[in-house]
Amino acid sequence: MVRVDLHTHTEYSSDSELGLEDAVEGWQRAGIDCVAVTDHNTIAGAIALRDWAPLRVIVGSEVRTCEGEIIGLFLQEEIARGLTPEETIRHIRDQQGLVMIPHPFDRFRRSRLTEEALRRVLAEVDIIEVFNARTAFARDNRRADLLAAEHGLIPVAGSDSHTAHELGRAYVEMPDFDSPQTFLESLREGRLVKRQSSWFVHAFTRWAKLRSRFR
Repeated sequence: MVRVDLHTHTEYSSDSELGLEDAVEGWQRAGIDCVAVTDHNTIAGAIALRDWAPLRVIVGSEVRTCEGEIIGLFLQEEIARGLTPEETIRHIRDQQGLVMIPHPFDRFRRSRLTEEALRRVLAEVDIIEVFNARTAFARDNRRADLLAAEHGLIPVAGSDSHTAHELGRAYVEMPDFDSPQTFLESLREGRLVKRQSSWFVHAFTRWAKLRSRFR
C-alpha cells in the first residue's frame, strides 16, 4: 500500500512559500509515498520535484478556468488559465491526464468551480475531492461525498497543503500503481485518511499572496 496526497502546493503557487526541499522533508516525515503537486496554473514546481525528489511525484496543476478551478493530473504541458471548464478538460484529456474537481462545495472558496459548471462537466470528471483538509465546514465535504456516490466518481482526500504544518494532513492509502490507468483502479480501493487543518492556515496564504504581489 502507498500513501498518496493528491492536492499540494509549493512556492510555485503565489499563495504558498513552501520550498521544495522543505516540502520533501515534510512529506517524508508524514510517511507520504507519492504526491500530486498541483500548483496554481503551472506545472513547473511539479516537474522540478519529479526530477530529483526521493518520492514519487505526479505532475499536476490546479487550473483556474473562467468558472472556477479544475485539477489536472499526469500532465505533460502547461494549461492556460481563463479557458472554459470544457476547454480545460479537453486540454487535460489531450495529454492523457485525469480530471479532478477540488473542494467543490467549500462555501468560502471563491475559486471553486461553480455548481452550474460542475453539473455541465460531471460526465467528464474522474475524481472528486470529498475531503479537503482546509475546508472549514464538514457539511461542505459531506456534500462532495454524496455527489461522488451519486455519480459513481472516485472520492479522494487531499491536504491542499500550502505550509509545512499541513503536509500529510489528508491522503489516500491505496494499492500501488504504475500508470494513470492502474492509478484509477487502485484509487477505487483506497482508504481516505482525513484530518482537518487549522483555520490559521488561511491567514498565512492570504499573507503569502499579498507578499507575492509586492515583490
